[in-house]
Amino acid sequence: MVKLGGAVKDSITGFVGIAIGRAEYLNGCISCQVQDLKDITKREWIDEQRLTIYSQATAGGPQSRPPAMHP
Repeated sequence: MVKLGGAVKDSITGFVGIAIGRAEYLNGCISCQVQDLKDITKREWIDEQRLTIYSQATAGGPQSRPPAMHP
């Protein structure tokens, strides 16, 4: 399962980007919207089974410690 915010690659076309959306259809098909890493205006809907996970989402959510303050 692809997690939103994670980096993914389409195994067929080689399109690389960040998973920003997910749609599950009545027939069982699951697609993810992937935003290009270099051109944020370029987005593609790709079947989840074609995607390879590069890295999991790390941004946002609780953090182990707050960011350091600079004087």
